[in-house]
Amino acid sequence: MRRFVAALICVLGLTAPLAATADTMDEDRVRELVLDTILENPEVIMQAIDILRARDAEAQKAQAAQTMTSQREALERDPNAPVLGNPDGDVTLVEFFDYNCGYCRRVHPSVEALIAEDKNLRVVMREWPILGDASVEAARVSLAVRKQGKYAEFHKAMMEGRGRANTASALKVAEGLGLDIDQLRRDMEAPDVVAHLQLSQELSQGLGVNGTPAFVVGEQLVPGAIDLDQLRSLVAQARENG
Repeated sequence: MRRFVAALICVLGLTAPLAATADTMDEDRVRELVLDTILENPEVIMQAIDILRARDAEAQKAQAAQTMTSQREALERDPNAPVLGNPDGDVTLVEFFDYNCGYCRRVHPSVEALIAEDKNLRVVMREWPILGDASVEAARVSLAVRKQGKYAEFHKAMMEGRGRANTASALKVAEGLGLDIDQLRRDMEAPDVVAHLQLSQELSQGLGVNGTPAFVVGEQLVPGAIDLDQLRSLVAQARENG
């Protein structure tokens, strides 16, 4: 309420003393001020909302930038995260994804093509299962697959598969790759699997990411299923910036 009043004051160009007074008046007076302002100037509602949205966007942008700086090591060098491409590459692309995300599947060929053409790129995969329990199950299998050394093959098969990803479909893919299913079932519950998923949640919150896929490259945070040319441009810019 008080944020909205402050935005109304800003829209109407009222004086700073009145803005300060708004912080100290009681709830009834605040409501009276808001109602009078809306009745006399109904157009200010949308203007005030726009101001609040702009402020929130700026705050979120600043928080994301701070997270990318303070959590750079966790984003790019977490030893508990799968890495595709060149492990020693000079540029790191971080992808937050969910196996049940249609947009993640759509962008997968572009990520693969970029890895194939850029031999100095490392790609950190952050399993972030946000689309229900089935996604969590698939992510647990995927992270357990790392222990048997076939994450890249498993990831490709899952992204190119059809139907809903869950424990059954993920284990079927793993079985097709010749993996030890009994070991996978044990490793799905390992502490490092839980830790990876927890860190993905913490990082996504810090970045203000609310959907998959999302990419972090250098100082850039880019949500959505961007195309190959956009990915190339982001990597080139990060490489240029060192």
